[in-house]
Amino acid sequence: MSKLTTHILDTALGKPAEGVTIGVEGLTSSGFKEIGRGVTNADGRVKEIMGDTALSAGTYKMTFHTKEYMAASGRACFYPYVEVVFEVTSPDEHHHIPLLLSPFGYSTYRGS
Repeated sequence: MSKLTTHILDTALGKPAEGVTIGVEGLTSSGFKEIGRGVTNADGRVKEIMGDTALSAGTYKMTFHTKEYMAASGRACFYPYVEVVFEVTSPDEHHHIPLLLSPFGYSTYRGS
């Protein structure tokens, strides 16, 4: 299993958010560079979002593209995408970045 995982829960519907594109970028000396991308499954998760790329110490950004997801169900979307920037200091540990999403708000935390 990857050392970086995520999932999205649509709190307005009380179920996982399927079909959301998520990108992962790592910070380099010239800015953020994409190192992974995927689309959430029926459980709101992306399996192996970084593919073969190893997680190392550094700063990362996970971008959740929420506008298309909300539009598909005919709902308004105040936040067309959500960017979560986080720092990895212990790359051997598992890092889980969940997103709790509704049309007019979101929350995130470091999960287990």
